[in-house]
Amino acid sequence: MKARLIRNATLWIEIKGIKVLVDPMLGQKGSLGPFPWTEDNRANPLSDLPFDSEELSKIIQNTDFVLLTHLHPDHWDEAAQKLLPKDMLIYCQPMDEELVRTSGFTRVIPVTNEITYKDVSIIRTGGKHGVGKIGELMGEVSGYILKTKNESIYITGDTIWCEDVSNALNTHNPEYIIANGGGARFNIGEHVTMNGEDIKTMSAYTGSAYIAVVHLDAVSPAREDRKYLKKFFSLHEVTQNIIVPDDGAVIFN
Repeated sequence: MKARLIRNATLWIEIKGIKVLVDPMLGQKGSLGPFPWTEDNRANPLSDLPFDSEELSKIIQNTDFVLLTHLHPDHWDEAAQKLLPKDMLIYCQPMDEELVRTSGFTRVIPVTNEITYKDVSIIRTGGKHGVGKIGELMGEVSGYILKTKNESIYITGDTIWCEDVSNALNTHNPEYIIANGGGARFNIGEHVTMNGEDIKTMSAYTGSAYIAVVHLDAVSPAREDRKYLKKFFSLHEVTQNIIVPDDGAVIFN
């Protein structure tokens, strides 16, 4: 199994020979503009892709399916919708199927609980993209377990540490976890993605799983950057199984 961080929550995963593109945000730096509910007026994304258009084309051409945790623009932007072929196989939350189809995609399959693609099980998990009013505004989100007979990886999606996450860990006991960090926060309520404390808690809870923290240094609501998190994990002596990869890096191999 191999996983590579592209940028933000966009991942390239190869498992049992199946190549998966997760949450593609493929636009140029600044293409999304400023985000709402924040005083930060910087245009998102804050960084460019870590490779050129030729390499991006190769990734798209070699993708077996796209996996969408939800449809916020930093996970599914207009650039991705234009660049991906309309007959690309896409798995998504049931509530997102119709909207993905309105963008012209013809092979959209909702994952209610579990579905299988060849030798890979795709298991949808829950999450909380914040609590209270901001959680309502963020809407419903999912994570996914990709699982074969010999290995498994948990993509948390945009969630804080919550019962949905601990239940996923208890049920599936994944070897690898990709956690959306950054402690993203708006002008309303508390953080809406995992912060350092959440990831420290998850690391202690799961014990032996390898954790890669992504969703960093790419969008303006994220409050904790790579430098901060590396220092935080070092200070709390939880670095053994946690990595904080740069854009473009291979994170599990």
